[in-house]
Amino acid sequence: MPNLHDIQRRINSVNSTKQITRTMEMVSAAKIRRATERVAAATPYSDSMAEMLANVAVSGGTLDNPLLQEHEDVKNVLAIAVVSDRGLAGGFNSNVLREVEKKIRANQAEGIRTHVVACGKKAISYFSFRGIELDMVFKDLSADPTFEEAAAIATKAIEGYKAGEYDRVVLVYNHAKNAAEQTLQIETILPINPKDLAKDEDFSAAAVAGVDGGATDEVVNGDVDFEPSAEDVLGSLLPAYVRTMIYHALVDSAAGEQGARRNAMKSATDNANEMVETLERYYNRVRQGAITTEINEIVGGAAALEE
Repeated sequence: MPNLHDIQRRINSVNSTKQITRTMEMVSAAKIRRATERVAAATPYSDSMAEMLANVAVSGGTLDNPLLQEHEDVKNVLAIAVVSDRGLAGGFNSNVLREVEKKIRANQAEGIRTHVVACGKKAISYFSFRGIELDMVFKDLSADPTFEEAAAIATKAIEGYKAGEYDRVVLVYNHAKNAAEQTLQIETILPINPKDLAKDEDFSAAAVAGVDGGATDEVVNGDVDFEPSAEDVLGSLLPAYVRTMIYHALVDSAAGEQGARRNAMKSATDNANEMVETLERYYNRVRQGAITTEINEIVGGAAALEE
């Protein structure tokens, strides 16, 4: 049975840990606002880019761009895993990493090779430990991603897709649904599906009709002239669209990371409080038992002297 000193020492240890988790919770809560503002600032540009591409697809008629063409035989897939550089964020990292590993095994069973781009130290260590070769790695940028990081990933994906090195490019990350909840997102960014270029269903349907069967007059009225050509305009916009999608995923994941860490640290702080309460009750019981034992010994000694 532990003595009072051991119990008190454990209470002090839990209190020290609670101070750390509480501080990390407050820091993450402060960072959530800035990360959310970055997502809010990037979203309108991403949506406008999608609408612009859909507009060009509709007005330009049948366009033959390699980024829009699906490869008949899928033999190589590029998976972009976006996680954090640090832990203590609950299941934020493990959800993405396990999903990517699951896809690697499923593709391997079908004779498909999976290439991996790791964004975040946790992804680098996870795949390296399992002997999975990485095509590109990025670290120390998860909490504050840059557009240069997104551009480098997009260039790798686009050039590889055009050259036939990759037959599909998949992006796996955590979407910050709100400050307290994150959802796993799996998006195919190459080939680009015209249906995904605009969120509006009617506009998307018109875009698909324009790409597959020629231009329509339902969305854009009048003649539209492209300089030098619609193909060249689309050829410039599609890579920008891919870069925008990747950058939006990076900032979205950064916001989700702070929310997940705050939730994890809040849970740890609450658990520490409960543990301290339990230990303090136990400490009081042991102390009361020790006092009762001492009183009994004194009474017994006094009775022995009287006899």
